Amino acid sequence: MSDAGYPPPPPPPPSGSDGGGYAAPPPPYGGGFGGTPPDNKLVWSILVTLFCCLPFGIVAIIKSAEVNSKWASGDHAGAQKSAADAGKWIKWSVIAGVVVAVLYIIFFVFLGALGSSSSSGM
Repeated sequence: MSDAGYPPPPPPPPSGSDGGGYAAPPPPYGGGFGGTPPDNKLVWSILVTLFCCLPFGIVAIIKSAEVNSKWASGDHAGAQKSAADAGKWIKWSVIAGVVVAVLYIIFFVFLGALGSSSSSGM
């Protein structure tokens, strides 16, 4: 058999420290070798904004939204901090919502007791 009509094989890559001239694969998810970004807790931030405490929930949404953008830009420490801050604001929002709900119930129980005691005297 002859090799007539077939092109010659490509030359071997040159030896060197750069891996033979081949580029490294791109880093995963936007510029770093850190794997997946931390959980941004955006769903929880939205839920506590709607059902617990609006001001703290808005801050939690802002911190949650920062996580993916910081991770994509390569600021992994900043993304971790924003995720932790979002969790902190979520907890404070839940605590504030529970405190307000308890005070609301106590107020109406007191109001009902006050109203029933004054009407029974007539």
